[in-house]
This record gives sequence, structure tokens and C-alpha cells, in this order.
Amino acid sequence: MKIYWFLFYEFFKIGLFSVGGGYATIPFLYQLIDEYGWYSAKQLSDMIAVSVLTPGPVGINMATFAGFQTAGIFAAIFATVSIILPTYFIVISVSKALKTFQDNFYVKASLDSLKPAGCGLLTVVGLRLLKNNVTDLWSVAILLGLFALSFKFKKNPLYYFLIAGFVGVFLHHFSLIEI
Repeated sequence: MKIYWFLFYEFFKIGLFSVGGGYATIPFLYQLIDEYGWYSAKQLSDMIAVSVLTPGPVGINMATFAGFQTAGIFAAIFATVSIILPTYFIVISVSKALKTFQDNFYVKASLDSLKPAGCGLLTVVGLRLLKNNVTDLWSVAILLGLFALSFKFKKNPLYYFLIAGFVGVFLHHFSLIEI
């Protein structure tokens, strides 16, 4: 039962402080690896990949997968509800106050300052994902190839995830890479 309270506390905190969308939860999820060891960095990378491909908000999907990985289905429900609650309360409170302060210089400046902070967090996440997942020449080739394709064709990122998945399965099937 104690694990549920830790999950509630940690995911409530993640929901409260992860400003910038679902990807902003990733640094917090890495911190949980260091703090509790509920899952590994490799498992987190897998959770991110599945969360991106799964319908719904990425942050909520990752909370669900992290909770499930930690202690099963009830933990997944606990983590999911925990990450949603802060946003729910904040949106209700802010929507009432925003009408009053929408033209306030300080409110606008505060909201504008969150954008670079979110970009910095996402940069760190991207670098950490590269470090954990681009580990051999095949992964470098796949990354560079898909990066070039994305600039040339400008398609939905889901196409590139699917291509990477098929290439990875193909290479793993012929024992060229180890997953």
C-alpha cells in the first residue's frame, strides 16, 4: 500500500511541475529511476516510444505505463489520476482568474518565460534519449537517415516512427542489432 502513496505523491508532483506538455514529464520520470529504481532507462525509452504511438496525451500515457511497470494495474490507475489532478485544479482556478488578469504585464511576462524553460527541458530529454538509444552504427545510420527524410518530405512524425520500427525489426530479425 505504501507504493501507491509514493506513486500518488511523485506523479502529482510531476503533474504539478511539468509545464510544457507530455514531453516535459520525461526529466521527472528519469529522476524516478535515480530515486526509486522503479524501472530502468531502457524501459523508460520503451515507455516513451509506446506513449507516442498510443492515442492520448503523451504525459498521461507515460504515467500509466510507469505506474503499471512499477506495481501493476492499480498503480497505473493511481499514477494516471495523480498526474491529471493538479492540471484539473489549476485549470479551474486559472480560468476564473485569467479573465481578471489577462491584460496584466506581469502575468504575460511570466507565461512568456515558461517557453524557454520548456525548450531547455526538452533539449536535455532529447540528449538523454540519444545517449541511451543511439549506441551503435546502425542506430546512428537510422537516426541520420530518418532525420534527412523528415527534412526532405515533411510528413507526420508517425511515419518516421513506423519506418524506424520496421527497420529495427528487420535488423533484429537478421541479428544485425540487439534490442
